[in-house]
Amino acid sequence: MTFICVSIFVDAPLDVPHAIDRAADSVDQGARMIEWRLDALAEHPEGLPAMLELLEKSPAPCIATIRAEDEGGTWDGDEQTRISMLEAMGTSEHPPAYFDLELAAWKRSANLRQKVRLAIDHESQVRDISARLVLSSHDFGGRPANLLSRVADMIETDACAVGKIVFTARSIRDNLEMFDLLKERQKPMIALCMGEFGELSRILAPKFGGFLTFAASETGGATAPGQLTVRQLRERFRFDRIGSSTRVYGVVGHPVSHSLGPSVHNQGFDALDVDAVYVPLPISPGWESFKASMIQLIEHPDLDFSGCSVTLPHKEHLLRFVQEAGGVVEESARRIGAANTLSVLEDGSLACANTDADAAVRALARGMGGSTAGLRGARVAVFGAGGVARAVTCGLLDVGARVVIFNRTQARADALRDDFKDHGDVTVGGDIEDAAVPSFDAVINCTSVGLAGGDAADQSILPESIALGESVSVMDTVYAPRMTPFLRKAEADGARVIDGSVMFVAQAEAQFKIWTGRSAPDGLFASVIAS
Repeated sequence: MTFICVSIFVDAPLDVPHAIDRAADSVDQGARMIEWRLDALAEHPEGLPAMLELLEKSPAPCIATIRAEDEGGTWDGDEQTRISMLEAMGTSEHPPAYFDLELAAWKRSANLRQKVRLAIDHESQVRDISARLVLSSHDFGGRPANLLSRVADMIETDACAVGKIVFTARSIRDNLEMFDLLKERQKPMIALCMGEFGELSRILAPKFGGFLTFAASETGGATAPGQLTVRQLRERFRFDRIGSSTRVYGVVGHPVSHSLGPSVHNQGFDALDVDAVYVPLPISPGWESFKASMIQLIEHPDLDFSGCSVTLPHKEHLLRFVQEAGGVVEESARRIGAANTLSVLEDGSLACANTDADAAVRALARGMGGSTAGLRGARVAVFGAGGVARAVTCGLLDVGARVVIFNRTQARADALRDDFKDHGDVTVGGDIEDAAVPSFDAVINCTSVGLAGGDAADQSILPESIALGESVSVMDTVYAPRMTPFLRKAEADGARVIDGSVMFVAQAEAQFKIWTGRSAPDGLFASVIAS
């Protein structure tokens, strides 16, 4: 069993009642362990009585930590004082289950080691002591060069009950090394990555037998970069149901923190009792980064990586990747020149598809109050020339719509037109600022402008100088937020707006069926998005 442990900073004795309330709330949410971060409290004249009160009233087994400044804490006092407080807690009537002490501090001083041994349970302990020792290592700059030797030191230290390795991930590939450490552990181990690339290690800790994963008690209460809340772990990622045989799916892109994919797909897995989890998989832009990460995810022997959704900026990379691997490319993905769905088949071979084209057409038709057949002859402006624009253009041409492409880079717009000119009526309209938008039946944003977490999250793809009217239907493929700056402007101008959630749900339902062979429960994904 992998525990969810909530880490709570306590700054002063007056904060103790609130901290205990937070801990109790965390336990109600599903946390099974509390870490009391006592760095600041240790510097207070009345700090020790407050620490003892926390231990006595802790609503769950706890870890007591006075973290040194050089490993991310705030304690900069002398070691004698710190160890004296640890010893006082360890020999109290209500000792913690564990102390967390840095490996570097342990190795630095034989005198410190001797004093810590007096306060913890170990093979040579003659006193009635129950607290045990977590030896930890934290590196905020990235993977330490001597990572394996640090792990070896923890294993070889008889007083160490649990080893803890934490560092900031440079890419999702760093998580895989942490999983290997957990699989090969010779004693209980905590192995977690920090930062945007490290969430995978926190979510999948139970798959690889991690002793615990740290969580925040509330949004904004994280004590380390990339820490999720208890509710996010348990409700969004089905943490309690993750085991060694759980298959892993996810969303690949950059950024992916906004993605609603985990919410809908994990709800679908839960409803149909599928042993799988869907996780964020951020991969930095660029073909080499995508290729290296995908190869390692697919080839990892214990990850059970079975497929993924792929979003900006990697949809064209996915098609290339599957082609180079000799995999199966669905016809629409081949025509579009981009894919958004990867499947890793039972024999290890790959297949990719594009669920965006059909989803976009159905979303637009529904938003305009008709069927896809009603789009025949409609004049539609497509903003963008990347993977999403290619899918939308393909889908529109398939139902007989007339497409005009607007993009800031003329060459990319021309290339998109040339690739589809034999499939229907498609032309290039030039720069978006020059678009005669009111003359179109529909306008679709296929860029990332307005995307939460993106560089242009607060911008509209359409200049303020261009006004829309009631005759124009406006659709955004961005779904987070649902009402982008582009849609807000369109709505203010009187246009009919179609937010990206409609298309998102349709393409996600298609992906779910590709991966599981079963349809998601009717209306489930839409209800998750609406909640």
